[in-house]
Amino acid sequence: MHLVCGVDEAGRGPLAGPVYAAAVILDPAARIVGLADSKQLSASRREELAGQIRRHALAWAIASASVAEIDAINILQASLLAMRRAVEQLSIAPSVVLVDGKQCPTIAYPVEAIVRGDSKIPAISAASILAKTARDAEMLRLHQLYPVYGLDRHKGYPTAAHLAALARHGVCEIHRRSYAPIRKLLQA
Repeated sequence: MHLVCGVDEAGRGPLAGPVYAAAVILDPAARIVGLADSKQLSASRREELAGQIRRHALAWAIASASVAEIDAINILQASLLAMRRAVEQLSIAPSVVLVDGKQCPTIAYPVEAIVRGDSKIPAISAASILAKTARDAEMLRLHQLYPVYGLDRHKGYPTAAHLAALARHGVCEIHRRSYAPIRKLLQA
């Protein structure tokens, strides 16, 4: 059987928290209706679809790269690392790996990058949903530890509210020091 694995990441743009990636091999016999780029879906619809993906996919895995890894190797390399980790955790080997974007992780399977793949390839859409819901859950967990930053609302993205909280409370260990707004605050 030809097993297509879709891979996508979530969390390249935020100033805080890890970057997540997911790998999904959908079951052709168990079609999941409504798969789309996670950014086009409401949070509740993403959660609903994530549950269906976990129940009906032939295989799926979620992995991340830490803030320390992002700062050490840059966000692109950390995203590719998280993608590789997700693919390597799959319980079955894919025939081909299709990755959203322009860059491919170094993995032991045939791999192809597809620009806007999250809106074209159902397995990539599924991976985008799992990566996004996993990262959002982690940001809610971090919000409990660091409530002053409002991570429950902006998930670490550089919103006006997040930047104001950073100016007021400073940087903590969940912030990406290699990102320009954080670097500037640390130099000030």
